[in-house]
Amino acid sequence: MRHLTLAVTALAVACALPPDAVAQKKVKKIATTPAVISITAPAERMAGVQQRQKLADASLIKNIPFRSVGPTVMSGRVVDLDVNPDNPTQFYVAYASGGLWRTDNNGISFTPLFDNEAVMTIGAIAVDWKNNTIWIGTGESNASRSSYAGLGMYKSLDGGKTWQHLGLADSHHIGRIVLHPTNPNTAWVAAVGHLYTPNPERGIYKTTDGGKTWAKTLYIDDKTGAIDVDIDPANPQVLYASMWHKERRAWNFVEGGKTSGIYKSTDGGTTWKLITGGSSGFPQDENSGRIGLSIFPKSTNTLYAILDNQTARPKKEQKNDPHKLTKDQLRVMSKDDFLKAEDAVLTEYLDEQNFPEKYTAKSLKELVQSDKIKPIAVLEYTDDANSRIINTDVIGAEVYRSDDAGQSWRKVNADYLDGLYNTYGYYFGNVWIAPDNADKIVIAGVPVIRSEDGGKTYKGMDNGNVHADHHALWINPKNNNHMILGNDGGVNITYDNGKTWFKANTPAVAQFYAIAVDMAKPYNVYGGLQDNGVWFGPGNYKASYDWFDGGQYPYKRLLGGDGMQVQVDWRDNNTVYTGFQFGNYFRINRQTGEMKRLTVPQEVGEAKLRWNWQAPILLSRHNQDVVYFGSNRFHRSMNRGDEFKTLSGDLTKGLKTGDVSFGTLTTIDESPLKFGLLYVGSDDGLVHVSQDGGYTWTRISDKLPQDLWVSRVTASAHDEGTVYVSLNGYRDDHFNAYVFRSTDYGQTWQPIGTDLPMEPVNVVKEDPKNSNIMYVGTDHGVYVSLNKGRTFMHLNGGMPAVAVHDLVVHPRDNDLIVGTHGRSLYIGSVEHLQQLTDTLTNKPIHIFALKPASYSPNWGRMYNKYEEAPAYKFELPFYVKTAGKTTVRLTTDKGLTLKTLTDDSEAGLNYLTYDYSVDASVAEGYQKYLNDTRKKDEKEVDLKPADDKKVYLRPGKYTFVFETSSGAKAEKEWELKAPERRSRRAITLPNAYGSPGEFEEWMEEMSVEETK
Repeated sequence: MRHLTLAVTALAVACALPPDAVAQKKVKKIATTPAVISITAPAERMAGVQQRQKLADASLIKNIPFRSVGPTVMSGRVVDLDVNPDNPTQFYVAYASGGLWRTDNNGISFTPLFDNEAVMTIGAIAVDWKNNTIWIGTGESNASRSSYAGLGMYKSLDGGKTWQHLGLADSHHIGRIVLHPTNPNTAWVAAVGHLYTPNPERGIYKTTDGGKTWAKTLYIDDKTGAIDVDIDPANPQVLYASMWHKERRAWNFVEGGKTSGIYKSTDGGTTWKLITGGSSGFPQDENSGRIGLSIFPKSTNTLYAILDNQTARPKKEQKNDPHKLTKDQLRVMSKDDFLKAEDAVLTEYLDEQNFPEKYTAKSLKELVQSDKIKPIAVLEYTDDANSRIINTDVIGAEVYRSDDAGQSWRKVNADYLDGLYNTYGYYFGNVWIAPDNADKIVIAGVPVIRSEDGGKTYKGMDNGNVHADHHALWINPKNNNHMILGNDGGVNITYDNGKTWFKANTPAVAQFYAIAVDMAKPYNVYGGLQDNGVWFGPGNYKASYDWFDGGQYPYKRLLGGDGMQVQVDWRDNNTVYTGFQFGNYFRINRQTGEMKRLTVPQEVGEAKLRWNWQAPILLSRHNQDVVYFGSNRFHRSMNRGDEFKTLSGDLTKGLKTGDVSFGTLTTIDESPLKFGLLYVGSDDGLVHVSQDGGYTWTRISDKLPQDLWVSRVTASAHDEGTVYVSLNGYRDDHFNAYVFRSTDYGQTWQPIGTDLPMEPVNVVKEDPKNSNIMYVGTDHGVYVSLNKGRTFMHLNGGMPAVAVHDLVVHPRDNDLIVGTHGRSLYIGSVEHLQQLTDTLTNKPIHIFALKPASYSPNWGRMYNKYEEAPAYKFELPFYVKTAGKTTVRLTTDKGLTLKTLTDDSEAGLNYLTYDYSVDASVAEGYQKYLNDTRKKDEKEVDLKPADDKKVYLRPGKYTFVFETSSGAKAEKEWELKAPERRSRRAITLPNAYGSPGEFEEWMEEMSVEETK
């Protein structure tokens, strides 16, 4: 550890350097490489899907098994529901990025149905229950930071077993689908259009031939899309549609415009007429945002609409309290007025805003008096991105009702709907009417609230067990107290009008932003989830219902909010650094629950630090007292986050005018080989390197494509000068895959992964054991290279085509942990992948090391004759160069073949399973062999079939002999160990908190028979 101590000391001494030492090095004028940030065409994206399949078909590693490890109790974002009206225990749930799932038992269990199509993101679904037909509009419409672009419409004619693509691929995001009540070939689609760029494929589309062709019947312009459409069930010639003007960029979001409005058609959606604005009673102006619609089915002249009104609220007339200072006063306060303010009034404001103690009324007045700061600097000191999102005073949600089929409207909510939308109504926008009561409506935003007087007054419904941020609801037409609700936390069901709810969260569909591991045994996995906090749990977890009986779910929550990046101190596997959006991070002691906020000091009057939604944080593995933290500048703590110092200037291109935090750092990494060799990347495309612990920085991105989001920078664990960078154009609707490698600290770059499909790249990692192996996570899966990035293969392993946001290879256990944004966590061993060298892959066949197994006298035993026979699996990993049939024989040292297995092997890694049984035909000969070779003091062996009718192997040393169809052979010795003798030692009791399943395993191990 001496060299680590010296390194820290050197950096500590460097703290005494003069102020100018923290500035970046001057960058030479180098011709930059502009990225051609063109919008990716649908044909190019479809070609990318074909390339993904090509890389999967040719993959040598596609058989590596991965297991889903949850968590499930905290789910992912639900965007739509469709319930069988004749059997409400049967329904479909569409997740924003987790695919389509079906339950036939009221949410006790679900089956995924949309895992292997071109995209998994869903905006809307519609089900024709009579004909078992499902329509899917891909691409979430909630305009979130992670609302992935879809590829149009899909349909299944067999309940989700198979799918056909129906076009509209450039619509990207679908708001709603409605089906004709009697003609199964007619449907209408509300296409929102691109999220980040203008495009013409948006508006209302109609098909009359089951989706073979589409007619665009309502179109405004390339920035106004259709977000909702509803049909009159009594007269399908009448439809209503809401159009929504929005303009989203990475740094700004225009959430409404004059072209937002409601349209009506009386000819089946062929032509449309605007029915809002003017004297209609429904506002239509530059502040008109997203609109949701609903028709009352029993009297279809009645309909409701919910509007996101971005108009600023009228200022309340307030008497100026001379003894109270407000933010509004500070915003316009002159120098003279500030200096005249009473010290006590200023002090009270400073206390309310949690100013550091060094700032007093006196010291701030001195700064203002000397013109070092202006009064507004005092306001800006505590003004942050979170407060701007929540506290900006706009009208927000408004509910309107029409009782004359849209000819006139009246606003029905008597008061402001405070806290429903805040400033982000774009994320919500639905109103639901009870099918049998026009005065009972439900609206949703952050909370879900109900009115039973036609929208005038409201009561909360999201009592205990219900997550915030709601997007989907179904009200039972036969019992309006029964509802199914979808939100950012999954699915809830109530039978008492929202008084009580239960969760139906068995699918693993959490949306991870970032993951980490510790070095405990077994190790734990940590991760930050979209809107669902930070969680951790054991890496060996296998999903089951056993925890219900045990009472303890294996995963635990560390923090709320939107969970972000996580770092764990491996010295104690207990100290965790993590947080929520915009740099609100903490040091947490898992055992005690103690939390210390990580605070970067700033001076009043300094330019406000800009924090990314997912601010980067890194713990130095050279000395885990050292914490690195990134805003738009680089910060370092030498004492576990107790104190931070800012070591850099602005490492981005600077502030960009807008209402979304931008010009921020997105990624930090440190070389595992050299303490203080640091890299950072920003959301506006810059990459910098520091070789002195962060004091001086050199820009190294000028020769990279410009203006793309730096999604990851990764320093090599094998070569000091090697670094990898991935760039992402998702926020420009540009889906090229960008991965680069430098071998000279970023002075020059080489593109790698040129055969990757057209999918935005979120993460690039290098294998810690094999320097030739690289991992890449994209918006549609995981790819692996065996040759330093020259070519890639698709790593499937049972994982769906889901967005992968983070990858971690456990350095001790050789597991690859996959953090997905839509399907929680997957874990698979890459132990055999790490051994795929050129020498090995040129062999016709190779058998990997076989781990010894332990014999159990209870194999095949059935404690309950009504249960299925237990299954046992011993994994036989092997590699073949050429696909074909492989025969595997288990033999004794005398050449007796006990079991013969066959495998239709694919070129590459294969995993055959063996159940420890011997072929019945050789049982007699095997018994003779066992008795001939037994020791004198051992009992004579009497082989008998177990309860499951199988004869099982006995302890000993054996050989597996592999032979390919081409005649290539390989063999590997293997030992089945005898069970440990227990007669003279104390019996180990089972875990008191263990599940019934664990208790049964203990009983089996101890040969204890249950009697009743």
